[in-house]
Amino acid sequence: MAQSATQTSLYESDFLLWLEDTVACLKTRDVKNLDWENLIDEIEALGRSERHELESRLDVLLEHLLKRCYVNSLYDNRGWENTIAEQRRRLGRSIDDSPSLQGYFLKVFDDCYQYSLEKVRKDYPNVEFPNFWHFNRDVDAILTEIFWQNSH
Repeated sequence: MAQSATQTSLYESDFLLWLEDTVACLKTRDVKNLDWENLIDEIEALGRSERHELESRLDVLLEHLLKRCYVNSLYDNRGWENTIAEQRRRLGRSIDDSPSLQGYFLKVFDDCYQYSLEKVRKDYPNVEFPNFWHFNRDVDAILTEIFWQNSH
């Protein structure tokens, strides 16, 4: 298949078939018939997706760390701790798979913290949360330390 309106229409009309066709071209090193524009777009989208997933998981992790550290709950905190453990596990896996995400983690940390802070402040208006993360912000610390043991 030549790179043409046919490839573009295949991309638009049957994404799975387009993927299979693209993989077949890559496996046979058939660079003449690759749909380069859409292939580039999809690879760029994969990178964005990885970064968005990291941000989303970091948002949830920080939100639950804030709750666990600062909200005096009469109930069992196991739910928050389970969420913390799950987000840490998945973030750790993502960083193990793509170590360059560690730099991105550090780059977006403050924005994610501010987003999480706004969210918990709305949910718990009577709780004083710190304006800035004052615990260790090293990636390994965020993924392992039990911050709530020293928060009060």
